[in-house]
Amino acid sequence: MATSTLTIRIDENLKREASAVADYYGLDLSSVTRALYKQMVNTRRIPLTFEPEEPNEESLEAIREGDAFLASGKEGRFTNGADLLKAAMA
Repeated sequence: MATSTLTIRIDENLKREASAVADYYGLDLSSVTRALYKQMVNTRRIPLTFEPEEPNEESLEAIREGDAFLASGKEGRFTNGADLLKAAMA
């Protein structure tokens, strides 16, 4: 199998952030790029969506409730995110 090299120009911040995502999955950017190309060949399409992700109705309701709570000016049950996460994990 012959190999070829591909060089692309990409914003440094975008590369760093994408690399962090790939690293989370135990991959490097070269492996992700090869996987993208293989997926394109296997499916005969580009496996991306350019549509914005829309929250479902349950999420929209939670957003409305959160917005209403913030607008009320009331103090919440937790004073910081760490306490909230600790309670959620209990």
